Amino acid sequence: MRTSPFRRAFAFIALAIFTSNLIAQQNVQNNNSDSNIHLSVLGTYAAGAYNLGAAEIVAHDAETQRLFVVNGATGRIDVLSIANPSVPALLFSIDLAPYGRAANSVDVHNGVVAVAVEAVIKTDNGKAVFFDTDGNFIKDVTVGALPDMITFVPGARKILVANEGEPNSDYTIDPPGTVSIIDIRHGLHKAKVTTADFAAYDDEILDGSIRIFGPNASVSKDLEPEYITVSDDSKFAYVTLQENNALGVLNLNNGRFVKLIGLGFSDHSREGFGLDSSDRLNSSTPGVIEIAPRPVVGMYQPDAIASFKHRGRTLLITANEGDAREYSALTEEARINSLSLDPAAFPDSIFLKTDPQIGRLNVTKTLGNFDGDTDYDWLFSFGTRSFSIWTTSGGQLFDSGDDIEQITALAHPMNFNASNSNNTRDDRSDNKGPEPEGVTTGKVCGRNYAFVGLERIGGVLVYELSDPRAPRFVQYINNRNFSAATNTPEALDLGPEGLHFIKRRNSPINSPLLVVANEVSGTTTVYEIDRNQCRCSHGRNDHDDDEEETE
Repeated sequence: MRTSPFRRAFAFIALAIFTSNLIAQQNVQNNNSDSNIHLSVLGTYAAGAYNLGAAEIVAHDAETQRLFVVNGATGRIDVLSIANPSVPALLFSIDLAPYGRAANSVDVHNGVVAVAVEAVIKTDNGKAVFFDTDGNFIKDVTVGALPDMITFVPGARKILVANEGEPNSDYTIDPPGTVSIIDIRHGLHKAKVTTADFAAYDDEILDGSIRIFGPNASVSKDLEPEYITVSDDSKFAYVTLQENNALGVLNLNNGRFVKLIGLGFSDHSREGFGLDSSDRLNSSTPGVIEIAPRPVVGMYQPDAIASFKHRGRTLLITANEGDAREYSALTEEARINSLSLDPAAFPDSIFLKTDPQIGRLNVTKTLGNFDGDTDYDWLFSFGTRSFSIWTTSGGQLFDSGDDIEQITALAHPMNFNASNSNNTRDDRSDNKGPEPEGVTTGKVCGRNYAFVGLERIGGVLVYELSDPRAPRFVQYINNRNFSAATNTPEALDLGPEGLHFIKRRNSPINSPLLVVANEVSGTTTVYEIDRNQCRCSHGRNDHDDDEEETE
């Protein structure tokens, strides 16, 4: 039986924590570790737009101490000064209207700001647009359809753009999913763009957990690159294919995808891998949060991906958000109570389809009927409400199982699984729960840490990664005020989307920082990472953040 690190660390926590859930910056801290760090809010900038994507992705420039934030509400990049991170201040905004419909991502390196901009018609090719840190236009280049993420390769000799290539609503146009490789070895003005696609896999037999299910879609059109991380040596990029439940491995030397990795599935019927499956409270046990094993299989479907180096090898970490396709030509989501279940696989189907059990849970209609009749032999839900650690060949070293729901239930029992647009308890229990969406990693005191953002209930989870097979939970902090209406500034941070770690040596205050862009509230919040509780190598607290991890 699996014993989660959360349960091991928190067996001693008192019931009193359950009563304090309405205060902003809710905090569950593991004090039973010698590797602790502690996050606290330094300052917040509010763009002043609710539920319009006014703070989506954020990047940092150490030279100017500026943040570059994608503001979907205005179609601009907001440039904030964090010279004093307690008071982030808007300096100016970069208008992207001349280049396309909307910015989806931003990165910055060596004084160059790179922005991924989708076309006015999303199925047309988009652009990568480059500015200096004062907002002056340098150059733009054409990339693939619906560029969704842009990143500099370590060493800044190349820039990668994940082009999602989503179809139009009726699937009459379905661009291929690709990654644009922008070679800047000879300078930005001589940038050369090549395209890595998946055409070589159109006639291949794929791993059975890779989902290819768009109407009349080929593999190369159906795969939708979402997010990218790059190995330390800049030889390989690892690309999440969220809707497809897969990763693509891109060789940056020859510009080709060399492997597709099916991520498999998570069995929610196992102890420690359960979920709260209903947005309707069980009337027989009012007030009880029921995180329990259920006869459902979860598709990992990661959104963000990050990497870290452990004992000389690159490891991957994914935030397993889940996503369903919703188009006029394809709507795959259905509640279990609307489906016919195979009586042999689900002999207690009448009971299971009730509201307090799994009847309200959303699953895919495109998977689970394996014998060609009209009922479902398996049930596949979207995402796994977890984060996972993988080898670069796709071996899973760790999955957090139901830890995230257990932790958020402890911190916010009266608003457990609320959405980012309401404070209603259990609102998202039937549909992906807390939705771990963003993830980044950083090194503090010579140890690797993961920071995982929860899109719905909000907040950031911190785990220490010295043992990738058994990460240690450190803290959950949520800068949200559940006593305020979600469409008011008093609600504080809603819908964390992009997370960015700032090393101590790049910080304006000589302390590592975490910056979180919150899409729904339109706020960008800076967290200070306090290292005083962290026992650094050699007994010092000024250990170089970039040194190899202590073993």
